[in-house]
Amino acid sequence: MTVDIPSMTIAVLGGAGKEGSGLALRWADAGHSVIIGSRDPARAQEAATEINDTLGREVASGADNASAAAEAELVVLAVPYAAQRATVEALREHLAGKILIDVTVPLVPPKVARVQLPEGGSAVEAIQHLLGEEVRVVSAFQNISAHHLKHLGEEIDCDVLVCADDTEAGELVVGLARQIGLGAFYGGVLANSVVAEALTSVLIALNKRYKVPGAGIRVTGIPRD
Repeated sequence: MTVDIPSMTIAVLGGAGKEGSGLALRWADAGHSVIIGSRDPARAQEAATEINDTLGREVASGADNASAAAEAELVVLAVPYAAQRATVEALREHLAGKILIDVTVPLVPPKVARVQLPEGGSAVEAIQHLLGEEVRVVSAFQNISAHHLKHLGEEIDCDVLVCADDTEAGELVVGLARQIGLGAFYGGVLANSVVAEALTSVLIALNKRYKVPGAGIRVTGIPRD
């Protein structure tokens, strides 16, 4: 599916990790400028160099989280749940006026195959409450296995549930997901993110039970463009 999304500068905070680097690679391949953000700028640059080497062109760079968020038009948060709130609080001024795609899953090791939602429900919705209306927070990509993202050209048999209180922001993220070869659907308000967040633990349990690397979900009954 071809989706017409203008090229933009996307910062992926936690982009040196498996999920973040996979998304960064896919968006760089789709023509966006990608900034890998990390607490360790050297590690961020290593991840960016790997993307550039894979694609054979200079489309990614590395920086500390604050610099990456400040320079980007759109910011993706792909850090572990334990670091979610602290990372966002430190970057509030750089997130104002932007869309923040939060990929956070409230996994609590060692029992990651057991659903453990935070008090109040959605971990991502809590970040919208923290940041206020200045930032449009969108929940997405919780159920996509990093195992699949790194294999460019491979059709990913999994859909993305996108939730946001701001419908326009949500539909933009649907487009960004479809642009990198994923099925994606707007699933309503941010409170509905609890479904995607909880599903991750279920999918981990399926991976373990059936000895597969990347179980996923499919939405049926909706025509695909």
